[in-house]
Parts: sequence; C-alpha cells; structure tokens
Amino acid sequence: MAEAATPLERLEIAVQPRRSRRAIPWARIVLGIFSALVLLYLVAPVLIVIPMSFSAAKYLSFPPPGLSLQWYENFFARSDWTSATIQSIRVAFMVMVLSTVLGVAASLALVRASFPGKEIANLIIVSPLVVPAIIVAIAIYGLYVQLRLVQTFWGLVLAHTVLAIPYVIVNVSATLRGFDIRLEQAAQSLGANGWQTFRHVTLPLISPGIFAGAVFAFIASFDELIVALFIAGARGRTLPMRMFEGLRMEIDPTIAAVSSMLITFSVLVLASAELVRRRSQVE
Repeated sequence: MAEAATPLERLEIAVQPRRSRRAIPWARIVLGIFSALVLLYLVAPVLIVIPMSFSAAKYLSFPPPGLSLQWYENFFARSDWTSATIQSIRVAFMVMVLSTVLGVAASLALVRASFPGKEIANLIIVSPLVVPAIIVAIAIYGLYVQLRLVQTFWGLVLAHTVLAIPYVIVNVSATLRGFDIRLEQAAQSLGANGWQTFRHVTLPLISPGIFAGAVFAFIASFDELIVALFIAGARGRTLPMRMFEGLRMEIDPTIAAVSSMLITFSVLVLASAELVRRRSQVE
C-alpha cells in the first residue's frame, strides 16, 4: 500500500502549478521586451531621417542644430524633384492597374485551375521576389534593346509590372485559398452564370486581398530603383532615381525631407490596407 504524502510534499504539489502559471507571463514579458528591442534596432535608422529633414543646417547632420522647413520648401520649389515625383506616380498608378488585373487572373488560374506545369508556372511568376533585382534588370534591358523599349514610358511600366505582379498573386491567392467555394456553387444553383457569380460573390469576398495586392504593387513600383536605372533614361527619371542622384551629387537635407514624406506615405497606405483587412474579417 502506498505511503501517504507528508504535509511538506502536499504543500509542494499545491504550489507547483502556481509557479508554472507565474512563469508563463514572465516568459512573455521577456519575449516582448526582446522583440521591442529588435524592432527598435531595425526602425531606428528610419526614425533618425525624420528629425534630419527639419534641420536648419546646410548639410546632413544629426542631431540637427535647429529646426526649419526650408528643405520641404526646396523640394516643392524645384522642378527636378516635382517632375520626378509626378513621373513615379504616373508609372506606379499604371503598374498598379495592370498588375492587379493580370495578378487576379493569374491567381484564379493558379488556385482554381488544373493544368500541366502549374507549379513551374507559379515559380516563374513569383521568381522576381527572390531573384536579385540586378539580374532582372539586366535581363529586361537585354530584351528591351531588341524591342526598342529602352527610355520609354510604357517600357518602364511593363518592367515594373513584372516586378509587381507577384505581390498581387501572393495576396489574392491567399484569399482564394481561404474562400468557401460552396458560396459560388450556391449562386450557380440559383441561376447565376460564371460572370455573375464572380462579380457578385467571388469579387466582393476577395476584394481585401485585391486591395492589399494593389497597394503593394503601387509601393513596389514607386520605390523601385535598379530596373529604372537601366530602363528609364534621363527623360523618364523617377523619384528614386532623383534621390539616388541627390545622394551622389548633393549633401543637403532635401533628400531627408523626401525620405520622410515617403516613410509617412508608406505607413499611411499600409495602415489603410490593414484596416480594410480587419474590417473584412469582422464582417
């Protein structure tokens, strides 16, 4: 017959679960602090740019000796900066439209259809995400020389579309894989044809993924530099190209002002995409 536990042993058994429960919050706190420090380390260089953009000094310096808006005024007053910004917006908007249309169609084919070489096609389409940008730029430049698309607006748009389509496919495909296909079957059983089913059932439900993909496509085109250096030329100079020239030829804080505006713009756009995603989950 088993011996009865002593009072000390019973006390240890009663306290042990409490100790284990107390250890869990401490582990989470330590993990949270570590994650915050890593995030701060990654974001700190970006945050330093913002106070530098308000510097009263004539050169890039940190900490700034004084505060001034002169470098923001310099950006809007100089035609080389504003024309490059307008060019980037034009290209990014066209890339967003083309890559969204093509990306949604490709996502439907890759997720819903079944055909030989499907996995290989998926790898080829998504390859710009993993292949170094310089290799993609050289390949596109070699093709464009033969097609006489170098230093043309549409040549730059098509090149950026190749780079942006994978972002649309990744977001839309993830939405389609979580889509309940029985909703489409129910619509078709009630008399809806393929287009009506897609327009009234599928499209509204995958719209958050489409919106997120379009946002990433716009940002990917707007921030792209390496391919633009090969394709755009002097007349089609984009904002990243102008910033690259400013880093080489100029040392005033105008480049910091432009960077701060781009950081703010990217944060607002990505926050909007996240807000749309959360609203779609609640609905």
